[in-house]
Amino acid sequence: MKNILLLGAGRSASSLIAYLLQNAPTENWHIRIGDIVVSHLQPTIANLPFAEALVFDVHNAVQREAEVKKADLVISLLPAIFHIEVARECLKQEKHLITASYVSPEIKELHTEAQAKNITILMESGLDPGIDHMSAMAAIRHIQAKGGKLTSFKSYTGGLVAPESDNNPWHYKFTWNPRNVVLAGQGTAKYIKNGEYKYIPYHQLFSRTDEFYVEGYGHFEGYANRDSLSYREPYGLQTIPTMLRGTLRRPGYCAAWNVFVQLGLTDDSYTLEGSESMTNRSYLEAFLPPAYNGETTEKRLANYTGIEEFGEIMQKLAWLDFFEETPLNMPSATPAQVLEKILKEKWQLQPGDKDMIVMQHLFEYELSGEKRELTSSLVVKGDDEVQTAMAKTVGLPVAILAKLLLQGKITHRGVVIPIHFELYEPVLKELKSYGVDFLEKDAITSPNPSF
Repeated sequence: MKNILLLGAGRSASSLIAYLLQNAPTENWHIRIGDIVVSHLQPTIANLPFAEALVFDVHNAVQREAEVKKADLVISLLPAIFHIEVARECLKQEKHLITASYVSPEIKELHTEAQAKNITILMESGLDPGIDHMSAMAAIRHIQAKGGKLTSFKSYTGGLVAPESDNNPWHYKFTWNPRNVVLAGQGTAKYIKNGEYKYIPYHQLFSRTDEFYVEGYGHFEGYANRDSLSYREPYGLQTIPTMLRGTLRRPGYCAAWNVFVQLGLTDDSYTLEGSESMTNRSYLEAFLPPAYNGETTEKRLANYTGIEEFGEIMQKLAWLDFFEETPLNMPSATPAQVLEKILKEKWQLQPGDKDMIVMQHLFEYELSGEKRELTSSLVVKGDDEVQTAMAKTVGLPVAILAKLLLQGKITHRGVVIPIHFELYEPVLKELKSYGVDFLEKDAITSPNPSF
């Protein structure tokens, strides 16, 4: 019997848990699921002898050591900041680990030791990062196998609301950790375009977007995501002239979100004095210049940020109740924490709501003297507000990779991401059976002049 320890049972874990429970009898697995709150799991596992839930505190060193010791494989869907504690424990006890999060510098430092101990720390195995890596590598392999030379690669992903549940002016609802949405994009975005390195500081990020169209689902906009340059080497694209990874939203979202950035509402580095007595309106007022000649909050906001006083962005802010005297009741809160609270009041998925994952890869390449463009698009809809597309696309690849690892089919050791054929090929194949499948279009953009 193989023992799996799953840490984290939040909103992104539902499909992962379902997959593990479904495969446990045939694969001979015993599954322990730990989180701060696990009461919601009891109806699911109550009559399953191969599954149990436990209240787990990642900061409890004694408990962490004891639970990891029992496991053959640890899967962590905890907040990314806690992965390093889990990874160090797994390395100490020589246990494999899988997460859906980015490789942090601290975890990257564990690579050599993990290799020496024959341990796999498999990161970036969810949606983005995860499925984006796997599908991109499959397309790159296909293009290069037929002799194509890649000249441009752009990849965008968005966790959005499905059209049938899109009923607010932002065209957005939370489908993953709200805190991560509030803090998204902080730092400087880095990419390369036509051989020139480009850098977008955070305060400009949401004002520099690209437009996209996905057949059947309409128009989107995308902003650059983190460090695109660091993926050139893993993808084997060290000399590619253009490479950019980004995030998708519906048109108009980024311009409105940029108001929060310009005001400083996404700052999580300090606490607000007197936040316990603030209202939505006074919170916004705290970041505006003083009033003169009886100017309204709306007027000063428009003047300060350069938006129209009665325009669409102002309507979006009003819909979020920013101009209401609604008490916050948040002592010692950071600006970002207050913003998260206000957004959560309005952006929650409601009963029956469906979310939607959209991913699009845009490849440009040269083949036999022709310039071609390959567009690879993925759209996945959730079933409801619990069985979401986000949970499916984050959890299923993690679960499939866990199965492959326990079956001995993954031989890469150290800190690994799923860019290797033996990892991504079986995952992409199995994902198709769950409706996670890419639609590709390959077209000539500039024909060979000899024809």
